Amino acid sequence: MQLTDLGVIKDLFNRHGFSFTKSLGQNFLINPSICPKIAELGGCGKDICSLEIGTGIGVLTKELALRSKKTVAIEIDKGLQPILAETLYDFSNIDIIFADFMEIDLKKLFEEKFKDEEVVICANLPYYITSPVIMRILEEKLPVKSLTVMVQREAADRICAKVGSRECGALTVAVNYYSNPKKLFNVSRGSFAPSPNVDSSVIRLDIDGNQKYSVSDERLFFRMVKSAFSQRRKQMVNPLSSDLRIEKQKMSEIMTAAGIKTAARAEELSMEDFINLCNKVHKYFCSN
Repeated sequence: MQLTDLGVIKDLFNRHGFSFTKSLGQNFLINPSICPKIAELGGCGKDICSLEIGTGIGVLTKELALRSKKTVAIEIDKGLQPILAETLYDFSNIDIIFADFMEIDLKKLFEEKFKDEEVVICANLPYYITSPVIMRILEEKLPVKSLTVMVQREAADRICAKVGSRECGALTVAVNYYSNPKKLFNVSRGSFAPSPNVDSSVIRLDIDGNQKYSVSDERLFFRMVKSAFSQRRKQMVNPLSSDLRIEKQKMSEIMTAAGIKTAARAEELSMEDFINLCNKVHKYFCSN
């Protein structure tokens, strides 16, 4: 069954009485070359397990299962259950869980489904939930080798930008703190049905078991990053002072002590600058 053929997709929908759910941002891939590339470049292998977020009708799920030891897929739309039972009928190494990824207990899932197996995560995410899903995976520090995901091209450029560049944002810093992001390839809007209004890109976040950065207070670090980029074209001393409730003059002194110009904007700081500044602020709070 060619799951990227629009005629096959429509037949499946008609026979199972399925209709698109706009609120879930569902767009189905009709370009047959995309999912095999995601599975290959996502690091699947005969001794590696894969976790998929959002199955659709099973196009990527099938490619992951063909290359992985075991594939676990999380799908929020229970209306796809009879369709997936048909499209993935021939696979014995697929386990589909119908649940909301943002609510499921991920650590428990990994313990029950993967134990000590090596795992890669792959996903074709609706644009509206890209950042929350990526950050949840990274923040929970799950034992995964990599996360390969299709996102809006603009988001991909921002995520994979260099920290300290004009394209950098809060998400750039957060992703680089936990992983090494890399853009793999672009996907045109015509590769989907219905066709979205923007193009996409596939990126991979390589997650090292030994986290490359550390700060004295991670919660404070990400709060400061978010605050600093809230007015990205302005001097960051102002939003930091306001959000952290530190007098502006004192905030300026802390920035100077961290080797950062008081007139600096968030996009001008390197990862090391953000970490050093966070540690200085944390020390200030501990001594006051």
